[in-house]
Amino acid sequence: MTAAHDAAVVTDTLPAGLVSRPATIDDAEAVLTLVRAYTTAVAGFADCTLADVRDELGRPGRRPERDAWLVFDAAGAPVGYGTADARDGGEVDVDVVSADPAVVDWLFARALDRAREVGREAGHAEVRVDQGVHRDDEALRATVTALGFAHATTFRRMRVDHAGDVPPPAPVAGLVLRQALDEDVRRAVHAVWNASFAGQFGFTPTTYEAWHEKLEGKSTSDWGEVWLAELDGAPAGFLECTDQFRDEGSGYVGHLGVVPAARGRGVAGHLLRHAFHRHAAAGLGGTLLHVDSNNPTPAQGLYESAGMRPVLVIDVWRATLPTAQDVRA
Repeated sequence: MTAAHDAAVVTDTLPAGLVSRPATIDDAEAVLTLVRAYTTAVAGFADCTLADVRDELGRPGRRPERDAWLVFDAAGAPVGYGTADARDGGEVDVDVVSADPAVVDWLFARALDRAREVGREAGHAEVRVDQGVHRDDEALRATVTALGFAHATTFRRMRVDHAGDVPPPAPVAGLVLRQALDEDVRRAVHAVWNASFAGQFGFTPTTYEAWHEKLEGKSTSDWGEVWLAELDGAPAGFLECTDQFRDEGSGYVGHLGVVPAARGRGVAGHLLRHAFHRHAAAGLGGTLLHVDSNNPTPAQGLYESAGMRPVLVIDVWRATLPTAQDVRA
């Protein structure tokens, strides 16, 4: 972090007339109003749903008095929102939303202090911090650059439209799909999840219990839309669809993975088209997913070959901060 920007960001005082308090799940609609207005201004559409906000503010392990902040103007309207969410492995995702540069600086001071605290609690000398930035958000990009963040990777939201019925995918020899309605199937999905995402950006393997709790805690999750793919009798891949974008009339592929030994045999394509088929059968007008453009697998090419196209670009910016001293110390 540069000394010049320290002076701008390190502040305990909000501009006159503004007040702040911790954000809780009861603030979901206020946060939604703020975030939808902000993303409409920078991305051209309201890139947020009430389910997104509720799941973020109500996630297991959240400490609202320390992990999330809301800033209000004199009329009581929300003008700033920030979070610092610890990921498995001790990394932290921060998210700062405000059109007021002074509020942005105030929120970053708190979010980065909380990130350092998370690192200290985990016994680390340093902590990695990520902030997502819409490609067209020039102001936020300038702020994170000044704070010492560097571009780490890019995620693209992909979409395919469904015009009427979509047929089920053609059979693949030896491939069987099983819904994750029973614990044995869920445990197999979890093992495939760890194996298929190993080495990818931001991924840290987790225990079955932590993985299960996270999915159980999401309001948009449905175990009936989590599928295990078995190839020749062995776990080979999985598909997790959610209701995250139902308000946009679309289904969502939250995760899709195939273990290295089973790649190149049509498992991923079958799972993707299975999602298309189910979403169209449910009357949804399309399917969405996010893909890391630096994914070591040819995932983006697969999605494009299935007719998906990019509709939004979000860059992830990363900083590695020492945990010994807080930003505002």
